[in-house]
Amino acid sequence: MLTDRFRIRTVVHAAAIATLALWLACLSIEKAGAMIQSTEWHSAAIHGHRIHYAVRGDGPTLVLLHGGGDSGEHSFERQLDVFSEHHHIVAPDQVGQGRTPDVPGPLSYTAMMQDTAALLQLLDLKHVDVVGFSDGGILALMLAVRHPELVRRLVISGANIAPEGLNAEGLQELRDSQTLMPKTIGEKLAQLWLTSPTETELNPALLAKITQPVLVISGDRDAITLEHTLQIFRALPKAELCVLPGTDHATFSSRPEWLNPIISAFLDSP
Repeated sequence: MLTDRFRIRTVVHAAAIATLALWLACLSIEKAGAMIQSTEWHSAAIHGHRIHYAVRGDGPTLVLLHGGGDSGEHSFERQLDVFSEHHHIVAPDQVGQGRTPDVPGPLSYTAMMQDTAALLQLLDLKHVDVVGFSDGGILALMLAVRHPELVRRLVISGANIAPEGLNAEGLQELRDSQTLMPKTIGEKLAQLWLTSPTETELNPALLAKITQPVLVISGDRDAITLEHTLQIFRALPKAELCVLPGTDHATFSSRPEWLNPIISAFLDSP
């Protein structure tokens, strides 16, 4: 009889523990779901065409500028959940990329920068933090030069201020892929990368005018040469340098476990 009672008590006790564990698991999942912000998509009429942009999270505004031929949602796929916990993310897709339709004519860093500035002004955003990857890093630097009132801090990775900043292999591939009349977004991007940024768009003297703190990131095997990245770093009055070992151009997607805390600490600095 005592043995049966002991068995019954053991079964009841085990069932209670299982029920409690299940309840705690459900509660954890519910909390985790509440922490993960959903992405909302919007569009705005900018300079006669529509720009689509993603919005996510609450807090100080953080603008994410994607790499060439990509989108904000994909370039920063491994940052969105982390940064949206404490920031209001705004991630525009540039012309012909992501969800934003293409427009006639060639691509231009100046035009994309002007679109970005106009969108921030339309949204009444000023003194925001900007994170730019590759082409997005170029746009971030141009934005800080021409619209300093819009920018508080900058994070750039894999950016160049001239086509010569690309490594020799990358430059040769672009030359081999050139067409006389670029039509597709891929052909337009190849033309853009081979000819831009121009000296009037970015140069060391213009970088010297950027007074905001800038975190300059590069992989030690980046498509942008380390010498060129150092030139950018040295030209900026308030720059910090972060070179990731064993890393190529895809810093954000391949090294989030390193970059996310580094960027968060930089943005949170007084």
